[in-house]
Amino acid sequence: MNSIVQETLRKLIVIVNQLIRSLKVQIGLVATRRIMAEANDLIPETRVLAIASHVVYGYVGNKVATFVMQALGCDVSSINTVNYSNHTGYRQIKGTKTTADQISDLYEGLKQSSLVNFDMMLSGYIPSAEAVEAVARIGRELRLQASIKPGSFFWVLDPVLGDNGKLYVPEAETPVYRSILRDCDLVLPNQFELETLTSTTITDTSSLVSAIQLMHTKYRLPHIFVTSTKLSDATDTIAIVGSTARSDMSARVFRIDVPYFPVYFTGTGDMFAALLVARLRQAAVTAKLDGVQGWVSGDEVEAAELPLALAAEKVVASMQAVLKKTDQAYQAEKRAIESEDGRTGQTRDEEDATDAETRRHLKLTKAVELRVVRNVRDLLDPPDVDKFKAKEVYVAATAP
Repeated sequence: MNSIVQETLRKLIVIVNQLIRSLKVQIGLVATRRIMAEANDLIPETRVLAIASHVVYGYVGNKVATFVMQALGCDVSSINTVNYSNHTGYRQIKGTKTTADQISDLYEGLKQSSLVNFDMMLSGYIPSAEAVEAVARIGRELRLQASIKPGSFFWVLDPVLGDNGKLYVPEAETPVYRSILRDCDLVLPNQFELETLTSTTITDTSSLVSAIQLMHTKYRLPHIFVTSTKLSDATDTIAIVGSTARSDMSARVFRIDVPYFPVYFTGTGDMFAALLVARLRQAAVTAKLDGVQGWVSGDEVEAAELPLALAAEKVVASMQAVLKKTDQAYQAEKRAIESEDGRTGQTRDEEDATDAETRRHLKLTKAVELRVVRNVRDLLDPPDVDKFKAKEVYVAATAP
């Protein structure tokens, strides 16, 4: 009897082990399919030259842009325009600015070793007018190098001038930026930067569209994307508005409305630009525009169906997911900081109060750093894309 029980148990163990192995295989297949799906959604092979700021701690400038583009499959080479310990929102930094000569020298080093076969260039914060001119020379040289093959080089310019009515850079940079707009394919100003570049005031959708049209007409700019606007007809949302010019340079304008977070996140513009570099490259290749100068769709393509609009939908979905999780983490840390401050009691004198306020500011600034690395899946697989569909902005035709 015992031998029969033992044999039965042995057979059961064999069956269970077979089921376990089969289940592991099925789980492995599911995981493999998921990985393959994510791989298929990666960006076509793309070599990017990223010229922007760098910080040791935090996620702004090239620190976040390089990570985002590499996560999506781009091969990124970086020239850092500043090397700071942290971003300026901390109100105290250590580090150095990169001079125009140093930027040029780094590029020459790449060139002498034949390392300048870039498909795209992303330029962000540049600390001086002379450095902007140095970056412009690089962009023009890369465009000339690619001139025998239309569409083989694409320059995305994020003209980091300022925000909320205030310049971050010397005033001398503004005319230099205006002088290089014709050399770019896509420009990514915020509302203040667009106002500065066009010498206009934007108060509503109509004035925004007029400024966009001016950029197309005056500078022959193929694409423009206004990364954040606060219009009179908007309440708890921010509008991001893009346009690709038709053959007559008239604007095809679309907008995507996104929830407004009442928290100032540093580095969102850099993250947005990096995501758009990758997703626009993907959309252009899908639309078979990578052999067309400026990746410009035919006039028959409606605004909401433009590759720029389709790319923006994925970009916004990723941005909103990361910002939501960043905000959740920030709110939790903020409560902990406030609770700790409450336990320490009142400070003894004015000097102690100043020190306490400085410490509090540093803690809160650290708490609001972008949570991008821990949420890389939201970059690879943007959630809720259907919530952020582009909508055409209907405007009267304007002669260029």
